Amino acid sequence: MQAFLTGEIQKALRSAAITTGQSIIIEKPAAAKFGDYATNIAFFAAKEQKQNPRKLAEELVGHFSFPEGTVAKIEVAGPGFINFFMEPAFVMESAERVLRQRGEYGKGTEGEGKSAIVEYVSANPTGPLTIGRGRGGVLGDCLANLAEAQGYRVDREYYFNDAGRQMQILGESVRYRYQEICGRTVDFPDTHYQGDYIGEIARKIHSEHGDGLLDTEGIEPFRSEAESVIFSSIQKTLGRLGINHDSFFNEHTLYTANEGEASANQQVIDRLREKGFIGEYEGATWFLTTKLGQEKDKVLIKSSGEPSYRLPDIAYHLTKYDRGFDMIVNVFGADHIDEYPDVLEALKILGHDTSKVRIAINQFVTTTQNGETVKMSTRKGNADLLDDLIDDVGADATRLFFIMRSKDSHLNFDVELAKKQSKDNPVFYLQYAHARICSLLRLAWSEIGFDAEAPAGEGILRRLTAPEELQLAFGLLDFGEVSRSAFRMLEPQKMVDYMHSIAELFHRFYQECPILKAEPEIAEARLFLSVAVRQVLQNGFRILGISAPESM
Repeated sequence: MQAFLTGEIQKALRSAAITTGQSIIIEKPAAAKFGDYATNIAFFAAKEQKQNPRKLAEELVGHFSFPEGTVAKIEVAGPGFINFFMEPAFVMESAERVLRQRGEYGKGTEGEGKSAIVEYVSANPTGPLTIGRGRGGVLGDCLANLAEAQGYRVDREYYFNDAGRQMQILGESVRYRYQEICGRTVDFPDTHYQGDYIGEIARKIHSEHGDGLLDTEGIEPFRSEAESVIFSSIQKTLGRLGINHDSFFNEHTLYTANEGEASANQQVIDRLREKGFIGEYEGATWFLTTKLGQEKDKVLIKSSGEPSYRLPDIAYHLTKYDRGFDMIVNVFGADHIDEYPDVLEALKILGHDTSKVRIAINQFVTTTQNGETVKMSTRKGNADLLDDLIDDVGADATRLFFIMRSKDSHLNFDVELAKKQSKDNPVFYLQYAHARICSLLRLAWSEIGFDAEAPAGEGILRRLTAPEELQLAFGLLDFGEVSRSAFRMLEPQKMVDYMHSIAELFHRFYQECPILKAEPEIAEARLFLSVAVRQVLQNGFRILGISAPESM
């Protein structure tokens, strides 16, 4: 419906010779007396045209020529809002698109012919996945689904951090535990990984090699075995949430050079140096961000010779440009909030269009058990593990709870609420609406032979005129716009809120409008409206990555 109104407003603007660089925004007024939809485009156009907004709005209304039977009334309200009152029959007829398009309903065309890469999770393979990493994983997976819903060809990528100091510590940790198994007394450093999984990996190595590696110099094969075991565990955990990546990029490739070439990291240094943005002092190599107005320069290579996170991240992003993606979406934890602006600045300096890059920062997660917030430590081995949460509340609740709050907000995961079988639990409430419709349709098949998969007759929903029916149809029409908005803002939460509103509207319709006991023609129309609701729920569930149970 918003697309229809936007197109008609654009026609009226052209007819009135009114130009504006502002996008047309269609909103639903808070009160029914202000219509079904409203736009404030007159405010922006009036400012550019140096006119009175209300006067311009009235002029614009005079240029509307809506097709017959679509808009019942147009009003100018307040200082220049334009309110639209839609014909109920047109609303119901528009909702029939759900029945015709089914699984394709609501899909956009913004990304047709374009490619997008969505990088998410990218956890260091130093231990099992924690709940905090799970939130970013689900966020990234939903964003990839939203991108596909807009027509993009999507590559889901995992940046495999297999280089750097943390991998050195991992290998040393396993070697220490292996030495203990071999009977050697070890002073295990507090700075190293102490979880039970380290001992399990060490025991696996001992079962294969006995004491044969006791005097091995260096951390291989301890590091490589740990990396393999842990990453396999990470993939298994992600798989339980339906998260599967298309590609894996190994960080260590940025440190190694092909014959006759510098490494990717060194190429970044060389290119930034050519642009005058590299300095060397205090034994380190610096990105001269003070030239960009920042208070301090940023270290790219530490005095120890080890790169900081910024250097390989810049090099990695250059590969995304080299691979030709039209959109680059990165899902980061809050610990990246200070780093990524510098990466973007470097990309600009090196001549790349950073408007292609979209950053989604997800805030921290805490879990609440019986009203008590639990704080954990990954390094100490008592981390809040994602596998344990999935075991406790299930994959669907895990996914939905991770994204039912804005990514910009700290998330308190209420474990007890996630396990409740009541309307207070958001995932139960949504899935119950779907199961309720499925139960209704099964009953309709057995009692009156209604086939939910059969094509609906043209205009069948126009039989419906009750307020609850009309409100539900209006809700269904918003699906495509909500999907587009959720992707533009990188906020799957918007889809969660929308799905909750559809479930609420359906439950109200179900209570107020008898279905199987209605007159045959009305019963048929109400059943097809229920089919449309089921379809929108399924389409939304697909984006959110949760199941659509047919019974509960």
